[in-house]
Amino acid sequence: MSLGFVIGESKPTFVTAITSRALSVGEYIKIGSDEGEILGLVEKSSVTSAAFTDVRNFDEAAESTEIAELNKRDKTFTAHIGILGFLENLRKGQSIIPAIPPIPGTEITQPSKQDLEEIFSPKNDGWVKIGNLLRNKTIDAKVNLDKIVSRHLGILAMTGMGKSNLVSLVTKQISKLKGTVIIFDYHNDYTTLNIPRINVVDAKINPRLLDADQLSEVLEIRDGANVQQRVLRMAFTKHVKESKEFWSKLENEIDFIVNSEDKKLKEIRTSAYRVQDIIEEAQKRFEDILDPDMGDPISFIKEGRTNVLNISELSEKQANVAVAFYLQQLLKDRKDASIARHGKSKRERNYRFNSPIFVIIEEAHVFIPKDHDTSAKYWAAKIAREGRKFGLGLGVVSQRPRSVDLNVLSQMGSFAIMKIIQEDDQRQIASATESTSRELIAQLTSLNVGDAVLVGQWTNLPSLVHVEEVKEKIMGADQSAVNAWANAEKMKEVAVESTQGLVQKDLLLD
Repeated sequence: MSLGFVIGESKPTFVTAITSRALSVGEYIKIGSDEGEILGLVEKSSVTSAAFTDVRNFDEAAESTEIAELNKRDKTFTAHIGILGFLENLRKGQSIIPAIPPIPGTEITQPSKQDLEEIFSPKNDGWVKIGNLLRNKTIDAKVNLDKIVSRHLGILAMTGMGKSNLVSLVTKQISKLKGTVIIFDYHNDYTTLNIPRINVVDAKINPRLLDADQLSEVLEIRDGANVQQRVLRMAFTKHVKESKEFWSKLENEIDFIVNSEDKKLKEIRTSAYRVQDIIEEAQKRFEDILDPDMGDPISFIKEGRTNVLNISELSEKQANVAVAFYLQQLLKDRKDASIARHGKSKRERNYRFNSPIFVIIEEAHVFIPKDHDTSAKYWAAKIAREGRKFGLGLGVVSQRPRSVDLNVLSQMGSFAIMKIIQEDDQRQIASATESTSRELIAQLTSLNVGDAVLVGQWTNLPSLVHVEEVKEKIMGADQSAVNAWANAEKMKEVAVESTQGLVQKDLLLD
């Protein structure tokens, strides 16, 4: 069925068409050519009315309505279409743009269900369903899991638009394949995720395994307290790290500085006293977080499981140190495994994980910030550059793309972009995703909850998709304040009745 015709100036990558009806943004169309059928994506759609062109007041508008209803030629439907490539090549996963643009007057038609299924619902291994095409709901939208592990993934959206649901869905699909996923859960969103093969770990920090600068962050010695940091570096010796009584040994080293009669040490005595207080306070405040007897934290991660590392109890600095430590150790482990697998090491096996790992960093703007360096950012950037060679994939999730380091973000080979309103965020996305057109980015403001633009290597073509809901995800949804207030009031009434009952009994006993 004919949908319309190409008009005006056409280019190999873009055409304008006059259509028989208003086409939806995200709808796919087919364009004929001598070289073969071409698939296009509607990126912008508009409707104009000749009767309403020069309307200046209400009365004219009312009269124009009658004229427009009588004149079948009054409405003009215009579609701006991005060319995606030859249909035959797209079926094979290849995007080849025509050398010659479509000729004005060329008819555009609707692709068949089979055309779209072959492109968006491949039956090959590694492709999993995450939803349906937004404008073609009968077509399953599938993504390639191999590509997110080998080339990384960015999930970007405003709060409440479905980021954590998509993370849960991707995790669920990897879990079905018995893959290893690690989620750094900063807001306790995934600890109740009810899927098979899940391993929830309350992340702790073993201070023995840190360097002095990391320990300083964990103890929350303030930035700029250079002398206090120097005292800690002097006290945090190899003997302290290896001591059975870690905290006692560390305090003894500080005591030595405090009580020393050495002229240079006397100059830093006041700062040493302050470090003593900080260590003593930290042992009380962070008793459940800092554990020098816990062994290697990596040992709590289980291969072939979804590992949710709950870092919600950690402060921002502590969480940064913890994330950096895990990323560093995971990259080292995957490197060791790769070297051993290729027979380049004669040493005994010294790695834990036999298969690829996908790591997801929630609240990426906290750990991979644009405006300053953190240890987590350093290791995330290293994994973004090198991880693909060793089977370590990185997932970056954020509601503030503008605040995420662009060097890391641009290394993501695939993206799911949900509703984004801020122009600064849209510009950052445009910089990080070269394949996304300005017209498509402009549509991000109009997406609904659960809608996403998928681009990059995990999908054969840019697509607008509605992501299916993960019913196993219990937390993360908005809480109803109205219901909570009503329930709280009911509980008060119950409590009052219960108390009155007790009072009556006491009176009777008297």
